[in-house]
Amino acid sequence: MAVDSESSSANATWHKALDLDELPEGRVKTVTLGTTSLAMTHYDGKYGALDNRCPHQGGPLGEGSIENGHLRCPWHGWDYCPLTGNAPGYDDGVETFPVEVRDDGIYVALPAKPAPARTVSDVMVETMLEWGVRWTFGMVGHSNLGLAAAMQRAEEAGRLRYIGIRHEGAASFACSAYGKLTGRPASCLSIAGPGATNLLTGLWDANVDRSPVLALTGQVDTQVLGPGAFQEIDLMAAFGRVAQWAQPVLPTSRHAELMTLACKHAILNRGVSHLVFPDEVQTIEADDDAKSGSPEGRIAPREIAPPAESLDAAERAIRAAKRPVFIVGHGARFDMPNILELAERLGAPILTTFKAKGLVSDRHPLGGGVLGRSGTPVASWFMNECDLLVVLGASFSNHTGITPKKPTVQIDFDPIALGRFHPVDVPVLGAIAVAVAQLSERLGSGTIAAEDQRDEVASRWKIWREEKDRRESEERGKGVHSAALFSAMTRVVPADAILAIDVGNNAYSFGRYFECDRQAVLLSGYLGSIGFSFPAAMGAWAATQEDDPRFRGRKVVSVSGDGGFGQYMVELLTAVKYQMNITHVVLSNDELGKISKEQRAGQWPVWQTSLRNPSFAEYAKLCGAKGWRVTRAEELDGALEEALACEGPSLVEVVGDAELV
Repeated sequence: MAVDSESSSANATWHKALDLDELPEGRVKTVTLGTTSLAMTHYDGKYGALDNRCPHQGGPLGEGSIENGHLRCPWHGWDYCPLTGNAPGYDDGVETFPVEVRDDGIYVALPAKPAPARTVSDVMVETMLEWGVRWTFGMVGHSNLGLAAAMQRAEEAGRLRYIGIRHEGAASFACSAYGKLTGRPASCLSIAGPGATNLLTGLWDANVDRSPVLALTGQVDTQVLGPGAFQEIDLMAAFGRVAQWAQPVLPTSRHAELMTLACKHAILNRGVSHLVFPDEVQTIEADDDAKSGSPEGRIAPREIAPPAESLDAAERAIRAAKRPVFIVGHGARFDMPNILELAERLGAPILTTFKAKGLVSDRHPLGGGVLGRSGTPVASWFMNECDLLVVLGASFSNHTGITPKKPTVQIDFDPIALGRFHPVDVPVLGAIAVAVAQLSERLGSGTIAAEDQRDEVASRWKIWREEKDRRESEERGKGVHSAALFSAMTRVVPADAILAIDVGNNAYSFGRYFECDRQAVLLSGYLGSIGFSFPAAMGAWAATQEDDPRFRGRKVVSVSGDGGFGQYMVELLTAVKYQMNITHVVLSNDELGKISKEQRAGQWPVWQTSLRNPSFAEYAKLCGAKGWRVTRAEELDGALEEALACEGPSLVEVVGDAELV
């Protein structure tokens, strides 16, 4: 490793570049001193120090060779004198630096570098930070280096945290999950071409689940856009409708304003904003008076009250209902205190969509669990027996199965969500917390017909818990029953953990068997993308590192099947690198069990759903994480407790029965 010499002059500082015997005669080698890359040569008994970058195509001269007295560029064969840097027969050449041979090695004198100029990338990153974006998940590469340098400066100033992932899809999934959990955007960074296209699945997850995300992609130089340069893709076209707002960053753009608009659209539209950064634009020096943008004066309070006539209609419907039921969706996740207060006043059960699992505790006397395909018979019972549905922040997904046959009051802040798939009796447009608070105030006096259904909720849970106990005891000798796993997790997972759940049978079993206390649950909802859970857990972990008291210090747990974990299992190395406090539970049954079940249900033969797996516990250990392997139900509690107690990443592999879900 090169070290600074104690000797220096007013114009340059000497650095040790090589040991005396490090570079043989007739050879060239790349040496990096600080941020300066040199091609060190040894020719004709002398040493040379040349700028490593060929001026024509940027080829690394240190990877070339000395032939017939000339240093040949490895990219296009241009020749230079290995000592003077001159190109024989031409006026051009490469810069050289003074060299001294000393008793302890070969030294090079390098001029002091000026402080890096503030670039348009700096202005845009500063603006992003002013809008509250604190995390970037991404991969640094050749077409985003200028933007990455601005992020590095922001991180060194303590204003940004950067997580270098192993696949860009993990970056976009992490950002999507972070947005779902916090309501704030994180950013994902990629290079042009394949790096950018790798983001698309996670960005579609954010798009359809209405999660704010900033996608920042590099692009080839504008001078080679069009002819088909290396890694050139029309990114505006490739991203298409996944981005609800998208713009290229041009030399003449109003750069702070572009980032301001990207952040504003992501937050207000709850979706993906995409900025495309051509390579050469990223390093343009900013004007001396260039200011970063901020949200001040750009966003108004969003606590909008509904029209009085809508509240009048909702009040009449709720007053008259004897058996009202509340159904809460993910869109109401920040409004639960007001919703709980009103439901408790009415004695009305509160059901949730799968994406909203955990918004009301299953231990709450009115908590009815999850409705729909991933739900409980408790929830479906109360929907079927009610005389009014009060639906808040739910999307009426076919997987949830909210019946259109019951009188319905729907409250939502999104006008498109109201009556999206069928007419509702009372659509109420406004901020959910505000609308519910005003309804609660109105209902505080006067006659209410609602019956207190708490005892019935307890009775239905008793029936379902007895059924769950029976299922736990089922054993076919082929692995642990999913009911036993999620019963154990109910016992030992911290009450305030954040849970990221993958797609597949594990998700259905989690919805049915795991009983939430105060846990937050993250899912790939409308997209239903396999592989979501572990990258999502990384995004959730980021939220736990912030000062936000809602998330600070909470344990993060992710759950997947072996098929889902196989998609992004390499990101366990990312978790180890950054010492993320994540416990991953993988149900390993050597099968894409949900697909096998669908094939059987459709009277198809079961085909190509078997998997070849390693020992995931041993894999975790090879990555530097902790790992446990469970083959019997009685081992679950101990393994989970040990894994959850770890600081840093841990994994529990549960050998399960693919048909006991």
